[in-house]
Amino acid sequence: MDKDVSAVAALMGDPTRANMLLALMGGLALPAGELAMSANVAPQTASAHLSKLVQGRLLRAEVQGRHRYYRLAGAGIAAAIEALAAVAPRRTTDDRRESEQPNPLRFARTCYSHFAGTLAVEINDAFQQRGFLLPIQERQYRITTDGRRWFEKLGIDIVEMKSGRGGFARQCLDWTERRHHLAGALGTALLERLFELKWLARIGKTRAVRVTHKGQEQLNRLLGIRFRR
Repeated sequence: MDKDVSAVAALMGDPTRANMLLALMGGLALPAGELAMSANVAPQTASAHLSKLVQGRLLRAEVQGRHRYYRLAGAGIAAAIEALAAVAPRRTTDDRRESEQPNPLRFARTCYSHFAGTLAVEINDAFQQRGFLLPIQERQYRITTDGRRWFEKLGIDIVEMKSGRGGFARQCLDWTERRHHLAGALGTALLERLFELKWLARIGKTRAVRVTHKGQEQLNRLLGIRFRR
């Protein structure tokens, strides 16, 4: 082993830096001030932590005017964070009523460049139940002929996507559901298309997304997904 895993673990293991990394899991670039608020620290403290994350190649910094924006260094960093979140113990709360409140982030959210949460897992289950995707080795999916037709009818070009590099359709363990959602190039294309069709909409600047009325109707019609009224 020539990889210094402990160095990366130390960077991610600090609670302040962990909160910043989680805040960037939506795939958007965020300014230092916003990341300071998400971690509940002073701007000067946030700058020191962000500098370490950039030096450790977990984040990339982009300068725009007088502001500096930060984003995850790549999909591999997001996958590592998601994997850690999947095995991390759940936070406890003394207020049971608070824990019973609906959690938009748990229900539907972006996971770097693809869709995650309860709804994403249900959609992935529906793909497999209908024979659109078949699990294969190395945590991948194989798309079937029916699946290719379904995605292309939705407006996703499968042939062009398969010609690109990287995982085409990957199984990603959802840290809230402990089951798989769809990642890889196909997962990214699906999320982008759902936004384009206005079936999904972002909730403010958070990772949470909501399903529009049109989205609820179409996902129910096409995949049998049921929503509470």
